[in-house]
Amino acid sequence: MFQLQLETRLNEKDQFFMPLDIANNEKAKESEKQTNMGKGKLVSEKIKLLLALVALQFCYAGFHIVSRVALNIGVSKVVYPVYRNAIALALLSPFAYFLEKNERPPLTFSLLLQFFLLALLGITANQGFYLLGLNYASPTFASAMQNSVPAITFIMASVLRLEKVNFRRRDGLAKLLGTIGSVGGATVITLYRGPPLLHNNYQTQGSSILEMDDPTAKMQNWRWGCIYLLGHCLSWAGWMVFQASVLKKYPAKLTLTSYTCFFGLIQFLVIAGFVETDYQYWKIQSAEELFTILYAGVVASGIVISLQTWCIHKSDPVFVAVFQPLQTFLVVIMAFLILGDQLFSGGLIGAVLITLGLYSVLWGKSEEKALEEQDKSLKQPLLEAQNGDKEDNVVSDIP
Repeated sequence: MFQLQLETRLNEKDQFFMPLDIANNEKAKESEKQTNMGKGKLVSEKIKLLLALVALQFCYAGFHIVSRVALNIGVSKVVYPVYRNAIALALLSPFAYFLEKNERPPLTFSLLLQFFLLALLGITANQGFYLLGLNYASPTFASAMQNSVPAITFIMASVLRLEKVNFRRRDGLAKLLGTIGSVGGATVITLYRGPPLLHNNYQTQGSSILEMDDPTAKMQNWRWGCIYLLGHCLSWAGWMVFQASVLKKYPAKLTLTSYTCFFGLIQFLVIAGFVETDYQYWKIQSAEELFTILYAGVVASGIVISLQTWCIHKSDPVFVAVFQPLQTFLVVIMAFLILGDQLFSGGLIGAVLITLGLYSVLWGKSEEKALEEQDKSLKQPLLEAQNGDKEDNVVSDIP
């Protein structure tokens, strides 16, 4: 009898604890499921970001080729950016108006003047020097030279005391060495062409500037192209430094970009009034010409700005810039297959130096940011302790 009662109680106890065990197992399974879903979502977001960054570099690479094609078929170097910025302004301004309605600070004459100067650097000088350089040099070296922009930006920011550099730390040393490498690479591209590495029998029409019989004249034009591209990189870097200070006063990025496009369009129209007075230069005479203009306006200005903004929002500017050399690699292939361009040894050496310099500068920036965050995390407990001591002192003084 006693044994039967004991067994009955044990069975009741098992029945009581059984649902709890099942509930705990279900909770554990649900938690594991949510963790796996979170990991899957994170991987999916990373894949989207990588695909977007690769697409961004394809868009940039395509613009180099399309711009060279536009010059080859006779599109004016002034009319081309006029159409490009007009399309970009038409695409960006509606988004700026509706999305940043509540973010726009009031306009002042000082801000309008700064927008005008931004356009002078980032649109007129930047795009003008680029097209002049591309007219004499190849898209491959135009893309390679652009990899030196972070190093030039670093030099400008350091001279203007906007960038703090500690050469005793590894991040400061990396930025210095990267800058030297980028400047050295740009110098090699400008002064030394070297023998061709790739031979292509196909040559495009309208590329006589690069393929003249006179080697001296060819080298002279090549150097002029590199000098113009250096001016393009300098104006681009100056625009980035200046824009950083303007954004602190006017944080509405799309509106700022729209104003920059507007003033850049006005400036190019003024230049065109003196340079391109013949109406024939303004007529779009072929489907090929229409495609180059639409690509420059819709893809190179509209889609690229949207993609780059999204990528920076999802990661950071340094991570986005790491993919920039991929653009140069894509341009080499496209220029060889589509335009019949040759790759020269001097350009390859310079491109490698610039790319190494770019990664060195980016690593230095990333390391500097990590060290600053580490310093903040170390200082925070000390500040809290000091504040706590002050509060204790105040309390103890009250009678």
